[in-house]
Amino acid sequence: MATNGGKGNGNTLPKIQTKKSDEICHDDSAAPVKACTLDELHSLQKKKSSVPTTPKASAAAAFSDEDRQKQQLQSISASLASLTRETGPKVVRGDPSATKKAEAPQAAAAHTKHHSHHHVIPTNLNISDSALKSTHILYNLSPAELYEQAIKFEKGSFITSSGALATLSGAKTGRSPRDKRIVKDETTVQDLWWGKGSPNIEMDEHSFLVNRERAVDYLCSLEKVFVNDQFLNWDPNNRIKVRIVSARAYHSLFMHNMCIRPTPEELDAFGTPDFTIYNAGQFPCNRYTHYMTSSTSIDINLSRKEMVILGTQYAGEMKKGLFSLMHYLMPKRSILSLHSGCNMGRDGDVALFFGLSGTGKTTLSTDHNRFLIGDDEHCWSEDGVSNIEGGCYAKCIDLSREKEPDIWNAIKFGTVLENVVFEEHTREVDYSDKSVTENTRAAYPIEYIPNAMIPCVGPHPKNVILLACDAFGVLPPVSRLTMSQTMYHFISGYTALVAGTEDGIKEPTATFSACFGAAFIMLHPTKYAAMLAEKMKKHGATGWLVNTGWSGGSYGSGSRIKLAYTRKMINSIHSGALLKANYTKTDVFGFEIPTQVEGVPSEILDPVNTWSDKKAYKEALLKLGGLFKKNFEGFVNYKIGSDNKLTQEILAAGPNF
Repeated sequence: MATNGGKGNGNTLPKIQTKKSDEICHDDSAAPVKACTLDELHSLQKKKSSVPTTPKASAAAAFSDEDRQKQQLQSISASLASLTRETGPKVVRGDPSATKKAEAPQAAAAHTKHHSHHHVIPTNLNISDSALKSTHILYNLSPAELYEQAIKFEKGSFITSSGALATLSGAKTGRSPRDKRIVKDETTVQDLWWGKGSPNIEMDEHSFLVNRERAVDYLCSLEKVFVNDQFLNWDPNNRIKVRIVSARAYHSLFMHNMCIRPTPEELDAFGTPDFTIYNAGQFPCNRYTHYMTSSTSIDINLSRKEMVILGTQYAGEMKKGLFSLMHYLMPKRSILSLHSGCNMGRDGDVALFFGLSGTGKTTLSTDHNRFLIGDDEHCWSEDGVSNIEGGCYAKCIDLSREKEPDIWNAIKFGTVLENVVFEEHTREVDYSDKSVTENTRAAYPIEYIPNAMIPCVGPHPKNVILLACDAFGVLPPVSRLTMSQTMYHFISGYTALVAGTEDGIKEPTATFSACFGAAFIMLHPTKYAAMLAEKMKKHGATGWLVNTGWSGGSYGSGSRIKLAYTRKMINSIHSGALLKANYTKTDVFGFEIPTQVEGVPSEILDPVNTWSDKKAYKEALLKLGGLFKKNFEGFVNYKIGSDNKLTQEILAAGPNF
């Protein structure tokens, strides 16, 4: 047994001999931090931004940075003014948690000074306690700053494994169309579409102001609010300045992604917004207020240029509220607003894609061989097409890298993930999990799509493609439409959904949504259709109807048309090959269908050929034709222009039997 050479038993460790030295052992690889306190150390962590949120004035501008920031805060204060406080609250820029420590000594000094005077007479006996409070404004924060705010202060906010911010929208996980109201006044009573079939539910000015006061008072009572100043419409000649005031970092990041993000120079000259949203969704409306039917209310006042949100935290209400605004403002400028996808070929050929949920609008408009102008909202002006938004709002249910690689890869840092479920430890998202809702969503800037067209503008469209998922199995896979047929089917906005199968019933259900977005249009559908026809005629665009649904029988007996075949047909539309094809005409609907499409079996082009039971085909065809006729009855007596001729042309373009 070895010994340690020292005193003690053999199981002890050997004594370590150290060289004696008067030198002090230290790490001299870097100079020590010049900070005496932890707060001082943290203050060194952040350096001043070279591109400030509130941009510096140009050399020619007369205002200093201080004056410009003061003017900006005055503008925000005016936006937050209530009906009883004309100037709005005192607003202070910055996070209150970062300024509390600095303010504490000043507050103590002010308190001492106050009590050193025995006779203090208030200057205004009617002053409210709210006037003594400051509201902190977090203005146009960056995604990183909004991440910090959400994770610190909003329960249910997490960073996922891909870097996206996962959050919850509260009790409402979708829009509340029955709670959306428009103020009916002297202007809108004439301009807007009211009555049966219209999405516009009326309210009066007084009820709107009650809700506005409730929302503004709630926002002003908070310690801090988020303010976004952004744009709608990539067309610089027709863009709209919007201000969004919200209580949640999630809402601010969502709108940062979905609206167009100003440059510092554009923020510098932003001025007064054209439209303001007050999102007080965490606070309910007063159910005793006239017109209120629940604790939720989404109200638009076109005369005041304001929107109020109460009782719902679903961010999509802001996006679609602004889309409704554009459906009102743009037609007044002879610009057609459209609920469509839009892409462009390398030769500059633009295509519009219309379609309801499940028709393949997102899938077919996203094409690696073409540039994406936008996925959902567009304008068609005299200069061409432009995207209204600065981002995409994609459905995430059952999302996979293989089927939707562009959307999958866009879900990274900066993206908002709504109501998804993720693994607790790894933060891996399970896109198939519907535990919170089936309506899971991702909101990301459009530049996250590799082939996005920046700026999101393009020339006049050459093709207008209407998509329908026909579960009846009687519409052709592709049809060329006349101008009247394009208007008829655009107004109809048809697709077919499959009914629930719990009781064994598998009958398809026809769904009609005027202009493929009835929930958001403001004017009568025929007005948008007339504008579409005018622009298509002027610029030589062709209308097409593409069925992405069933063939060879209805749902349950037939089979869905292969996506590969549909893509071949779409490619033939883009290339212009289908314009040169030979056509035959179908019964009942009178569609022109090509006899050949490259890469597609010719027998499926006419649906009657794919049905073994010809009698069943005829019955299904007549049934669907009858549903079209019944739906269109609400539009029959509406005049377009000085006479009824155009309406008659549209009616004649419908099913005939």
